[in-house]
Amino acid sequence: MILVTGAAGFIGANFVLDWVEQSDETVVNLDKLTYAGNPENLASLQGNPQHIFVQGDIGDRALLDRLLTEHRPRAVVNFAAESHVDRSIHGPEDFIQTNVVGTFHLLEAVRAHWGSLEGADKEGFRFLHVSTDEVYGTLGPGDAPFTETTPYTPNSPYSATKAASDHLVRAYHHTYGMPVLTTNCSNNYGPYHFPEKLIPLMIVNALAGKPLPVYGDGMQVRDWLFVKDHCSAIRRVLEAGRVGETYNVGGWNEKPNIEIVNTVCALLGEMRPRADGQPYTSQITYVKDRPGHDRRYAIDASKIHRELGWKPAETFESGIRKTVQWYLDHPDWVAHVQSGDYRHWIGQQYGATA
Repeated sequence: MILVTGAAGFIGANFVLDWVEQSDETVVNLDKLTYAGNPENLASLQGNPQHIFVQGDIGDRALLDRLLTEHRPRAVVNFAAESHVDRSIHGPEDFIQTNVVGTFHLLEAVRAHWGSLEGADKEGFRFLHVSTDEVYGTLGPGDAPFTETTPYTPNSPYSATKAASDHLVRAYHHTYGMPVLTTNCSNNYGPYHFPEKLIPLMIVNALAGKPLPVYGDGMQVRDWLFVKDHCSAIRRVLEAGRVGETYNVGGWNEKPNIEIVNTVCALLGEMRPRADGQPYTSQITYVKDRPGHDRRYAIDASKIHRELGWKPAETFESGIRKTVQWYLDHPDWVAHVQSGDYRHWIGQQYGATA
């Protein structure tokens, strides 16, 4: 049995769905169900005894102790985090509470659980912490991609809180001997992505005939990783990663944001053309850039390939096509998440109606 935190969100839900499909091992899923934690992501697992859902906070030590004592997982995979940079700029306190304080409480509970284990159970236990490439800061156009030894220089409240959580995880290994693993991933995309992030926002807004807000000149560069590739990397690190090590997970797909938007528009034009025959690119609207916007991220994923044999299965072209098709095939899911606050929030903060 494994315990997965934050597994009603985008990446966590994909991880749990893939895990249940590919393994007969039970998953205990702990999620607070904030605005981005969506039970609809896990609807296909309703009634499945292999999936145990618990609504709760990683900052609730009593709950953590109870779950760890009751289920005695062989591993904990921590996805739980506030992750939207824009929201962290306008309201950093939630990020500090979840990403820093919450991670601390989770580590303390897991340390106590691990300390209670004996023999092979203790030897085989793992705590895997899922983090981001944003902790490394920003790159210039000619700079080499981030490696696992790149110094941390976070530039937003979000990335600063994730950096703090990474440091806590590392410290618990070096101070207490906890068997930890850390992964730092590039920008994910794919099914169940909450539409405050670039790709799902472009799809949802384009289909609704609304503006496609692009920050600044749209030339911010990111490395794009299909979410199911990310999940396979996490499974591989959990299976064979060296204790105490960090593994960068990337898609080897550096692309500027405006190219991503144009690609989404082209695919929608092919799969579901506008009724008036006009291109979706006519909806692109450039908006004021966000404060402190990092210009470029790029991941060197050589280590995980060299040591663990992992590499992404999807190209960007195949992954983005699957992603757009998924959103076209799941209008009910889109309608459900649209009932939340993201449209109002984006319009309020950046003057672009979502």
